[in-house]
Amino acid sequence: MAHEQLETYVVESPEQAMALLNPLRAEILSRLTEPASAAEVARGINEIPQRVNYHLKALEKVGLVRKVGSRQVRNLVEVLYLAIARTYVLSEALNWASDTVQQMKDQGALSHLVNTAERIKRDALALMERSDQEEQIPSATLDVSIRLASAEQRSAFVEEYVQLVNQLVKKYQTQAQGQETYQVILAVYPKEGGTES
Repeated sequence: MAHEQLETYVVESPEQAMALLNPLRAEILSRLTEPASAAEVARGINEIPQRVNYHLKALEKVGLVRKVGSRQVRNLVEVLYLAIARTYVLSEALNWASDTVQQMKDQGALSHLVNTAERIKRDALALMERSDQEEQIPSATLDVSIRLASAEQRSAFVEEYVQLVNQLVKKYQTQAQGQETYQVILAVYPKEGGTES
């Protein structure tokens, strides 16, 4: 079933901005590029469904996710949610001081980075256990460093990188049932001790 979703949404309300800057809510939104239930999202991020459901209701209340259907699972009816967009941009119209916005973005991004690193570690350990049982686990990592001249160049690099990854995802994404799903994560952050004269 097809559901309309924006590629980019400009966040203009403080309530939406605060919701986006919560790392767990941002993580939940990133999982809703396709319709999913609270239980599905919870499994994907190793959280309890009740906690995810609470945050889904908060995201729905500020208009960042919407209900797009339901389905019967055993004796339960699961509500399916979809994020209103794939990516989000904070509007200058929020009228927050630029240093406040930047600090909030940085703190939110760093907190999200820590949560993501912990999730990768948990997922890798679970996959290693499967590998110990002689199950073949295909995986790949990419680790590169890049020197960027300015904040504008860093922003442009991240934007173009995300666009290219989205193009690859669209190119190779399959709708066939029973196929394995792979997680793709991008992180960009300053390298510790990476400043050179």
